[in-house]
Amino acid sequence: MSAVLLCSTPVHGHVTPLLAVARHLHQNGHRVRFLCGAKYRSAIEATGAEFLPLPADADYDDTDMDAAFPERVGLKGPAGIRYDISVIFLRPALSQLAALKAALAAETTDAVLVEPMFMGTLGLAGTTRLERPALISLGIIPLGLSSPDTAPYGLGVTPMKGPIGRLRNSLLRFFAQKVIFGGVQKEAAQLFLEATGEPLKAFFMSGQENADAIVQFSVPGFEYPRANLPANVHFVGPLSRTVPSSGDLPEWWGELEGSKPVVHVSQGTVANRDYSQLIEPAIAGLADEDVLVVVSTGGRPVDTLPSPLPANVRVASYLPHDKLLPLTDVFVSNGGYGGVHYALEHGVPLVVAGKTEDKTEVTARVGWSGVGVNLATNAPKAEQVRRAVRRVLADDSFRAASARIGQEITASSGLRGLEDVIVSVSTPASSQLPESGSEEPTSAIGAN
Repeated sequence: MSAVLLCSTPVHGHVTPLLAVARHLHQNGHRVRFLCGAKYRSAIEATGAEFLPLPADADYDDTDMDAAFPERVGLKGPAGIRYDISVIFLRPALSQLAALKAALAAETTDAVLVEPMFMGTLGLAGTTRLERPALISLGIIPLGLSSPDTAPYGLGVTPMKGPIGRLRNSLLRFFAQKVIFGGVQKEAAQLFLEATGEPLKAFFMSGQENADAIVQFSVPGFEYPRANLPANVHFVGPLSRTVPSSGDLPEWWGELEGSKPVVHVSQGTVANRDYSQLIEPAIAGLADEDVLVVVSTGGRPVDTLPSPLPANVRVASYLPHDKLLPLTDVFVSNGGYGGVHYALEHGVPLVVAGKTEDKTEVTARVGWSGVGVNLATNAPKAEQVRRAVRRVLADDSFRAASARIGQEITASSGLRGLEDVIVSVSTPASSQLPESGSEEPTSAIGAN
């Protein structure tokens, strides 16, 4: 069995997928430690993993990011992206690295498993494989590897074939690295120099390229093709698969008998404080349509929705995806990576509206792959939602494309595939232990 260290920024959407990883590895006999923020201690310990705290200056409460980082309020577009990357993800890198080194010095470790926005591992790039454990990047967001075949990550620009497309991508890459993120690149270079004593030779968002393996929690059909895709990229399918649920169903459940198309609407469990972003325009846009609109508030009380609701709307705080999605004709979503994959697993076509965090890239892939309509906005109008739902219901190609990717998901290896990768790239901890009378090993970077 392997000894692994999981590392995550203290943000719900980054931590939650790694909890499933920790639980699976622990249940299969691996030694699991998890470096993260104090807020997530109980959730981490519930997986069976040992909790390791991030330093205070690398920890924060993600419940209300605008309250934790008031300077970000009102920032939109590139300015908002620059702020989040610089302040929320990049500046804690040195403290993250210090905690990572301490964890590796304290205990021999086979592999470090890290989500892409945990920037502390930038400091590992200056070390050879013999000086550190295996480094595995966990693809909980769309693949961000640079390629001549793709535009820079974060712009939401879909591929364009041929020489013109490669030229466009090159120009966009120059603009993104030198103009949009030029200041952040300088900041990253300074942090990297402090951490390693070496100059940063690559774009700071190319950290995945330094990993020994990239385990992408998706399937090739939902990812842009790259002629230069490295051999160390492993598609294992979605991290979490729909599991059988228990508990009582809403009293209106019997109405989902198939006489009307079912349109499921959700803003997920995190970005659901402001219903006006998606739920409200979806309800208004579909109020007069001959469909049944099934809304999940993502855990919030149902009376937080505006009333009265149209006659064709049914609401619940939570809804069992294993039972609902097989009955769903269209899923209207803000583009969370996990939620989109749940829909694809069941062959459900989508209408998506999301432009924050990684959602710009997720929603772009929805449109590109043909599994749904990308509204390309964070706050669609009611009419936009109505037209998009009508289009998806009328065109069977969307469901066919979703079903095709769903078949890929069904055939994918999931967390068993991750275990295989860990074994293939790591040196067993037992082989790193010193022989009797020998000096302590210095292969872990934490020994420096």
